[in-house]
Amino acid sequence: MMSNLFSIFDPSTNLFNLPLNWMSTFLGLMFIPYTFWFIPNRHFIIWNMIITKLHNEFKNLLGPNSFNGSTFIFISLFSFIIFNNFLGLLPYIFTSTSHLTLSLSLSLSLWLSFMFYGWINNSQHMFIHMIPQGTPPILMPFMVLIETISNIIRPGTLAVRLTANMIAGHLLLTLLSSTGINMPNYLIMFLILIQILLLTLESAVAIIQSYVISILSTLYSSEVN
Repeated sequence: MMSNLFSIFDPSTNLFNLPLNWMSTFLGLMFIPYTFWFIPNRHFIIWNMIITKLHNEFKNLLGPNSFNGSTFIFISLFSFIIFNNFLGLLPYIFTSTSHLTLSLSLSLSLWLSFMFYGWINNSQHMFIHMIPQGTPPILMPFMVLIETISNIIRPGTLAVRLTANMIAGHLLLTLLSSTGINMPNYLIMFLILIQILLLTLESAVAIIQSYVISILSTLYSSEVN
């Protein structure tokens, strides 16, 4: 039962032994040509408002010492994750963000780039960041150990947070839909209502998780400057 249940998250559609389900990762590119219309449509206006709001917020988090245009890295991360999260809610489209393969690749590459940049260019600041201000001398070795461990597990927590939230909602939807076969007719309408409410909740989770991942990545980047 469990193997069949979790098999909905495994790529199964293939052509010449190439998993086609991972092609859903690039379906978000279909929304980009809207920005090249001669007359801006409602989609472009709304998305432009969201990007402008995110740009201002990320710029405040990064601080005045950040490079110009550095916010677009995190805006692109937000766009990529939110497109994949929403596309995963549609029937027969593979949710690539529900796999650690994708989420860990994103978080680990960002974290490694931040660490390399920080330790190469701002090594003194990175050492100071290991010990909070006002720490007693006897506790300094323990604080260095705790800060090191918390820093190392950051990419793992980012990846697991995104993957677990995507898997939990999809599993709940799958379990409820599988019980509809044995239900009487008067309970099926109630089940459909619950499914609609869960889809609404999953839509909110898709937005929140993409926002949380991009905000945390921005905060991790601001610590190395």
